Amino acid sequence: MDVLIVEPLEQRALDWLGKRRAVHLDPSLAAEPRRFEALLAQARAVVVPASMPMDARTLMSAPALRAVGRLEGGPGTIDLIACESAGIAVVQPAGAGSVAEAEFATAAMLQLLRRVPVHEGHGVYVGRELSSSTVGIVGMSPTARLLSQLAGNFGARVVGYDPALHASDVAWRQAGIRAVPLAELLETCDVVVVLLAYYSRYHGLLGERLLESCKRDQVLVCLSPAALFDEQALAAALRSGRIAAAWFDRLEPGWLDIGRPLSGVDTLHVTSRLAPSTREARARGAWALVRRIDALLGVADPQAAFSETVPDVLAGLAGGPAPA
Repeated sequence: MDVLIVEPLEQRALDWLGKRRAVHLDPSLAAEPRRFEALLAQARAVVVPASMPMDARTLMSAPALRAVGRLEGGPGTIDLIACESAGIAVVQPAGAGSVAEAEFATAAMLQLLRRVPVHEGHGVYVGRELSSSTVGIVGMSPTARLLSQLAGNFGARVVGYDPALHASDVAWRQAGIRAVPLAELLETCDVVVVLLAYYSRYHGLLGERLLESCKRDQVLVCLSPAALFDEQALAAALRSGRIAAAWFDRLEPGWLDIGRPLSGVDTLHVTSRLAPSTREARARGAWALVRRIDALLGVADPQAAFSETVPDVLAGLAGGPAPA
């Protein structure tokens, strides 16, 4: 077997890969770890959903494995160090969900600004417009570049910060974003959008010192892992009203449990990875994934057969680009 696929992919991308490689598709393996490991031992590449851990123990049972693929961005449950040590490439479609995420973040900004009124004096509470706002983007990514364009089209002023990108880097100017220090961004922006890729060194980056000084009535949209925030400091900023409202498209397990700081905070809106979950984004991601895996596996076998365990389980997505 060349490729074991547990994550349903766009049908045309699967068909293309199946003509070049021996592909075995079985989404039910996500709930059957023993059967998954038995098949993984025979595979040269695997595509798994974000819920499936690919840790050092699992990788040890797959001596032929050369690539681990996943549609969703970010390391998530894949042990990057173990993969590197074993010479296994981690394949994720960079930027496939950027359009979807930029659109989602824009919609979230508009909704929070309009539906969370601020006090104008004399007992009057009103919404706000994106066109007169300053938007701060934390994390320079493909999504950030598109979001800057969308916000700019509304008339918003856009500033940004990324700890891995110097303020003088040409990428800021090309994206139409003015680079500023993180403290200044939080102190001056009406809207903050967090798109920063998560690494352990960034754990709790947005903590008490920064959140206590953020601009009054700020609204926050986060498409990154919530671990970038200090849980206690975020809850305090929301409860005090300094942050008027926040929208997290992913939240750490247990953060809303009774007794935790964010429990019962009614200005916190949480969704479960809706931002990149569009038909078009999945199709783009599937094509990028199968092409990269095919390239990593070397010369293709023209006689390879596509084995489809559960034909009707596929998430067939129309409109994916044909391979070049």
